[in-house]
Amino acid sequence: MLLQGKTVIVSGVGAGLGHQVAAAVVRDGGNAVLGARTEGSLAKSAAEIDPDGGHTAWRSTDITDEAQCEALAALAHERFGGIDAVVHVAARDGYFGGLQDADFATWQQVIDVNLLGTLRMTRACLPGLKAHGGSVVIIGTQSAICAPSQVEQAAYAASKGALTSAMYSMARELGPHRIRVNTVLPGWMWGPPVQAYVQFAAHTEGVPEPEVLGRLTERMALPDLATDGDVAQAAIFLACDRARSITGQSLLVNAGELMH
Repeated sequence: MLLQGKTVIVSGVGAGLGHQVAAAVVRDGGNAVLGARTEGSLAKSAAEIDPDGGHTAWRSTDITDEAQCEALAALAHERFGGIDAVVHVAARDGYFGGLQDADFATWQQVIDVNLLGTLRMTRACLPGLKAHGGSVVIIGTQSAICAPSQVEQAAYAASKGALTSAMYSMARELGPHRIRVNTVLPGWMWGPPVQAYVQFAAHTEGVPEPEVLGRLTERMALPDLATDGDVAQAAIFLACDRARSITGQSLLVNAGELMH
């Protein structure tokens, strides 16, 4: 039980990675405080993870709104008496394209969620984390350090790259309070978004889905894509006390596609 008695805030809880992180928190003995914009997704996720409701709490939260971030942190204190870790999954990742066709107004929205929203949520959690130390885990992306050839997501990659840079400063600033700050960098991650990509590409190209999936896995050192559950387990490790001397680090979870 890596998180026995610990309380972890998880932002961006939907059907994919956020749900898997929250489920892993409860499975490893912790209390999960779920945040996302959609109440229906939160209620569904909490009911699946914790039918009795003893180890979860949730609140609709838009991380571009500082007051809502503070309200989610307050919920953790109200229900479970404090905050031991926060795992940032919430992100805007549905905008595609590069520089030449960039809509910079949309880029600003992506940055407001992915970079500034994560920082807002982290700052809201600081009073609780400072009480006895803890962990901040950021879900980044492999695209922040190596652009994928299959899709263009320049705004997403840039915002997450900036967030990785911010991690170093936060790790140094918050270290004296025994607060650790680390990043998990997933590559292609088998879960709802990648499943949808494989289905879309197969339909568009008129080829079987295994062919599209094969094009992704052939670049991996391991023969299978990492799953959102695998990424969740990496986040849980960085959140727990077994990682007590790890801070300011980026961990690639990508089946060996890129080795860094």
